[in-house]
Amino acid sequence: MDWKRLLAYITGSVDQQLLLRNEYLAAENRILRNQITGRLQLTDGERSTLAAIGKKLGKKAGVTPTSAGR
Repeated sequence: MDWKRLLAYITGSVDQQLLLRNEYLAAENRILRNQITGRLQLTDGERSTLAAIGKKLGKKAGVTPTSAGR
């Protein structure tokens, strides 16, 4: 097996693992959101953490610093 195929295989495996993790977290968030009544109160630290991660993800993820605090 040449190195290009090996790299493609490893990259595909990593991508698949990331997709599965994202799918799990999205399902977990949906379930937890359904269990919460009312508005979730975030501390300033939690809001900052979410905003920093959202900034790294960029606009494609649909997360902005203002939506992280909602």
